[in-house]
Amino acid sequence: MGMETEVEAFLREGELCIEVKSNREGILIGKHGRTLDSLQFLIHRMVNKELKEPVRMVLDINDYKKRRADSLKKIAMRFGESAQRTGKEVTIGPFNAHDRRIIHITLQENPSLKTESLGEGEMKRIKIIPTKREG
Repeated sequence: MGMETEVEAFLREGELCIEVKSNREGILIGKHGRTLDSLQFLIHRMVNKELKEPVRMVLDINDYKKRRADSLKKIAMRFGESAQRTGKEVTIGPFNAHDRRIIHITLQENPSLKTESLGEGEMKRIKIIPTKREG
């Protein structure tokens, strides 16, 4: 594919971690990480086909998943503050299951907000609901 990569694989807490460094991360990550998710799924299937005991696996490219988690936390906080300030529900998304989990956990720490997932299938929206008005 005409790109330079370095691949490092290691076990962490029983999970196979594969970290890829590349000079062309955009191609490997794709829009909103969709290509990365697909690559992880395929590699997971290939690895576990060869093993007697299945192993959890995480693939990351140029620390994209950490950067994405940080970004999602900021989004969650910003929309959570907006819902609190206005006293109105805010709906964001759609997000995949992993991204929704990060948002739910981030806002779970705020007792004046609750969240719920909306929709069907893999990509769902998140409703942020103020439980009491700030003031």
